Amino acid sequence: HEREHDREISELAAKHSEEMEKLRAELKEEQRHLLDELQQQMEATHRAEHEQAQLQSQTLHSLELEALRLTLNNMHTSQLELTQSNLSKEKETALMELREMLNDKRDQEVAILQSRHQLEWEKIKEQCLKEKEDL
Repeated sequence: HEREHDREISELAAKHSEEMEKLRAELKEEQRHLLDELQQQMEATHRAEHEQAQLQSQTLHSLELEALRLTLNNMHTSQLELTQSNLSKEKETALMELREMLNDKRDQEVAILQSRHQLEWEKIKEQCLKEKEDL
């Protein structure tokens, strides 16, 4: 009876040991599976963070480019306004110079005409005097 009891204990111990090994194997398998899942989740999270960082970088780059474009556009507009202002001033100066030149030329022509008129007047006057003497 004692031997049978020892044999049952021995069988139970073997069965227990076998079940423990089986449970350890299952636990290791589940642990490996959980580690794989965790690693995949970490990789997916890393990829998502990397994509988010790239998107933010692209957005920032786009914003910087837009800011540069606006700055360049403003500079170009300012340059055009300055050029237009300078051209307007140059045009006014050129018109004033031309007006002065034309006024000077007109004054010269008036002086020449007055001088001719005076000469002709003198001539006619002399002719009149000569005709009076002849008469």
